[in-house]
Amino acid sequence: MPDTVQLEFAPERNALSKGKQLRDGLSVAVQIGNTLWVTNDETISLERLVPIDSHRYGHHQQFALNDYLRLPVVPPSDPADIEEADLEGLAYADGYLWLVGSHSLKRKKPKLNEGSEKARKQLAKIGSDGNRYLLARIPVVEHDGTYTLAQEHTQQGTTRTAAQLHGNAHGNDLMDALREDKHLAPFLAIPGKDNGFDIEGLAVNGARLFLGLRGPVLRGWAVILELELEEERKQSTTLRLKTIGPDAQLYRKHFLQLDGLGIRDLCVQGHDLLILAGPTLDLDGPVSVFRWRGGAEPASETMVPTDALERVLDVPYGQGDDHAEGMTLFAPNGGDATSILVVYDAASAQRRQGTHALTADVFNII
Repeated sequence: MPDTVQLEFAPERNALSKGKQLRDGLSVAVQIGNTLWVTNDETISLERLVPIDSHRYGHHQQFALNDYLRLPVVPPSDPADIEEADLEGLAYADGYLWLVGSHSLKRKKPKLNEGSEKARKQLAKIGSDGNRYLLARIPVVEHDGTYTLAQEHTQQGTTRTAAQLHGNAHGNDLMDALREDKHLAPFLAIPGKDNGFDIEGLAVNGARLFLGLRGPVLRGWAVILELELEEERKQSTTLRLKTIGPDAQLYRKHFLQLDGLGIRDLCVQGHDLLILAGPTLDLDGPVSVFRWRGGAEPASETMVPTDALERVLDVPYGQGDDHAEGMTLFAPNGGDATSILVVYDAASAQRRQGTHALTADVFNII
């Protein structure tokens, strides 16, 4: 059985629109020093928690993304009308907190209580939230042992700026590059939960970014995109795709045989990539963590069969709830991380604590 950590959110920030709660839909997590950063994929904010004791994180602070980035869709005055960023990946490297939205389309949920004819029409509607096309970085600043965010930070002569991949409410440079891709282009017009294109994991190693795709899964093979970004020469707040490899590619593709599962999150541990894998469709499970040895620094595009991956552990899941969405290397007392912390979407009643807290699971991986 996993150990648990309690995450406590400020009551005034826990409530979302339409009766939903921030704590019930956590999609990502990353630990930076003593701070734990999480987000709900229906918001446009990041949530910071700091340790109260070895098994409790709280003193919740909220950071609005539009304070640091140019959101493709400007937040309206009514919170109920906000276009979510659908953040599905967080990673920390070289003084930056990196984040990525799903880049996916969505299909409307049918409401059977409104009649079958109307439900069929609802099921045919496909939409897009412009804020989902975010791939960005925000400088992280340490102050008295606690980490916070900044639009710009200069230290020892080096200036770091918040920046994002060039794009708008209809896409970005990555989506433009993928429109000619022989494997992925056909899936760009398919909603994420229908095995369409859907980014749900982010890891950073040096200058390289790794984007894990929940979908598509191609005949049982999941996909990781590897890419590198660089600042525009005259605009440090805008990033462009940088060519990589001997063939000067804008991105590289790695295919992994994960027992037919898609990728729900990624994190770097040394030279390896840890992969949280789960169903690409709207199913409860199974969910597992795999280790791709050397995956954080591949020499070229790769096909990784099942027998080249190590199954680290199986993650519990519920029936209609407790869907593992995010993971981070975790060291509650500092030092080297020998555990992972996993957060869940659709948190079960057993996981919710009181009116504004819930538990996350901690698994030993050594």
